[in-house]
Amino acid sequence: MTIESLVRRLSAPVIVFLLTLASTVATVHAAENPRKMTVVSFGLFGDEGVFRREATGAAQIVANRFGGDPVVVKYNTKTGGSATVETLATTLQAEAKKMNGESDILFLILTSHGSRDGLAVAAGRLAETLKPSHLSEMLGRTGVRNKVVIISACYSGVFIPRLADADTLVITAADANHPSFGCEDKAKWTYFGDAFFNAALRRANNLKDAFLMARSLVLRRELREGFEPSHPQMAGGGKVEPLLVAHPLGIPGVVEK
Repeated sequence: MTIESLVRRLSAPVIVFLLTLASTVATVHAAENPRKMTVVSFGLFGDEGVFRREATGAAQIVANRFGGDPVVVKYNTKTGGSATVETLATTLQAEAKKMNGESDILFLILTSHGSRDGLAVAAGRLAETLKPSHLSEMLGRTGVRNKVVIISACYSGVFIPRLADADTLVITAADANHPSFGCEDKAKWTYFGDAFFNAALRRANNLKDAFLMARSLVLRRELREGFEPSHPQMAGGGKVEPLLVAHPLGIPGVVEK
């Protein structure tokens, strides 16, 4: 047998071996580098405790359903707090440095009073407004491609035009022209927070189904109590929403209702 014929006979098995080895290495690499989700949740208005409780509860439910880790929660109280516009910017930047900007997911939750100008921030004597342009700039500076932003506040739809795109899914408690409800000091959730986080996310397997369920729950409650509908909104996120599939209910660590 000539060397040339021996090479021809061995070439096919060698190629198969190399392809198999490459596939194995890729699988191991993927297992060692899974897609990570970071949850950042801010209760911005300290004069009412509902926003602290909602920011904390929402972050826990999201992390348990979608495997979020790490989870960063900050909130304000009547005497002060660390959930300010400046702190939000620095927190997003700091967490983004720990992430893979192309594959990981940043999940941001904001809860507060809102107006057509943006979100109210109250921490003791500090009073400021988080505007849509501010938040857009913050998120852009992170360099993270895949983002989910959920805003529980009156008129929160004003953020959609500045934030929503194929890589950024935005869900808001109201459209740009209506208030939302349930912002009481001793309440555990706002109407939207209760419907979306506390009810729908515990049942639905993805964010779209959770939103549709929550929108229906909110509408029924508003009509029953005589309020003008707030019209929760969902926009953008065509490339992000499919990446988030909830863990099955009942697994260890999932918060049950």
